Amino acid sequence: MSENLDKSHINEAGKSKSNDSEQGLEGALECSDEALQKKIKSDSPSPQKVGRPHSSPPQLVTVEELLETAKGVTNMALAHEIVVNGDFRIKPVELPEDSLEKRVKEIVHKAFWDCLSVQLSEDPPTYDHAIKLVGEIKETLLSFLLPGHTRLRNQITEVLDLDLIKQEAENGALDISKLAEFIIGMMGTLCAPARDEELKKLKYIKEIVPLFRAIFSVLDLMKVDMANFAVTSIRPHLMQQSVEYERKKFQEVLEKQPNSLDFVTQWLEEASDELTTQKYKVLPAGGGASGSGDAPMLNPVAIQNYAYLKLLKWDHFQRPFPETVLMDQSRFQELQLQLEQLTILGAVLLVTFSTAAPRISDHADFAEKLKMIVKILLTDMHLPSFHLEDALTAIGEKVCLEVSCCLSSCGSSPSSLGKETVLKGQIQALASPDDPIRRIMESRILTFLETYLASGHQRPSPAVPGGLGPIQKELEEVAVRFVRLVNYNKMVFSPYYDSILNKDIIVEAEPWSDLQ
Repeated sequence: MSENLDKSHINEAGKSKSNDSEQGLEGALECSDEALQKKIKSDSPSPQKVGRPHSSPPQLVTVEELLETAKGVTNMALAHEIVVNGDFRIKPVELPEDSLEKRVKEIVHKAFWDCLSVQLSEDPPTYDHAIKLVGEIKETLLSFLLPGHTRLRNQITEVLDLDLIKQEAENGALDISKLAEFIIGMMGTLCAPARDEELKKLKYIKEIVPLFRAIFSVLDLMKVDMANFAVTSIRPHLMQQSVEYERKKFQEVLEKQPNSLDFVTQWLEEASDELTTQKYKVLPAGGGASGSGDAPMLNPVAIQNYAYLKLLKWDHFQRPFPETVLMDQSRFQELQLQLEQLTILGAVLLVTFSTAAPRISDHADFAEKLKMIVKILLTDMHLPSFHLEDALTAIGEKVCLEVSCCLSSCGSSPSSLGKETVLKGQIQALASPDDPIRRIMESRILTFLETYLASGHQRPSPAVPGGLGPIQKELEEVAVRFVRLVNYNKMVFSPYYDSILNKDIIVEAEPWSDLQ
């Protein structure tokens, strides 16, 4: 990992967004450290208002307080997910097969529909249950309407008038099929195009009970569609308020659970200690010119950037994740797995192009083909059943075969058996985390991410370190996601980080004279 984390920063860059409500946050997510700090300071409360106990003594809490805290965390996590995850969608609830909950639900529903069937089979028919269902359908349809849908609201209210329907039922004049036809037509007016096929199927159901069951099934899907539409509609407005909202909710949690920053403090302290050690190692003998004041100093931004990089090497099974990034743990895990795959991929390509025949790297088509082959063989790297040693053995065989074919097509002499053996051995050696080539590749990747984070997603992008050229596209995609994730987290929680660093770490790290 690079040791120079306190570099000079570049002012905010990035294209302006057409949507004014998203412009501020989108720009901040892609800005430099310096511009981001200005944005955070302008939106943050004063440091005195950010409460954080120096130590976290245990305290008793009531069940009500725990439930209230859990509710606050849930709301904060939901708002965060909507803002951070552009693909966030609400999905229909699907109970596990053979689960008790699903069996109970099926039994209750069957009993209800059987009861409805019995009532409608009586002579004369009894419509008590059917009218209740019509009332539920009416309320659901009305809930789909926007304030401007006055005509549709009047139609639903007029046709599905429960008092009138009851009178018709009492006088034997109720036509359930006609009501169902109106309901299906109104559903077709309000539903998303994706539900057109389900609605067509409703028109072919002639029996009342199966028809009502199918209507409620489609209405459940329409509820999910409407919820997702609402999420999409509020996202720009939520993005505008999300930073302040998340910080406020976290402060409420912190006031009820004062130990909610313990792991964050430990995380930042470790980053500070490691960074201090690295800086001390690169100091010249004697520390620098006497009285010049040129000895390198730690600053909160450098420590925070270094700490975020540490999350890409986190042991998720052995160590608790810092509280302030807990809602993004799955995203950091995904980035970590992608970087591990890119490390192996880059190392295989580096070994191949430098060992087998360096000149074949000039053939862009071959380089891209080889990269795709290796990526496919590393696809399941995140699965517990994946064995890297076996995969690298297969990769070594495939790489040698592809290199031989490429050399043959170019009219070059094929690689010797000894060179192929060396190449296979070097590729298999990449299975060890201590392999020198793998460690170099990993270090260069982290150096690039560090530079990308400090530069604030500027254009042009920072130069890619040597050996990373073949995976530059994939690496930049990861870097963009990483920087956006980090910058949003900084915007929300940087006041807490600054408070921890200024109180507990910076003060202890300042007396460099003790180290020199």
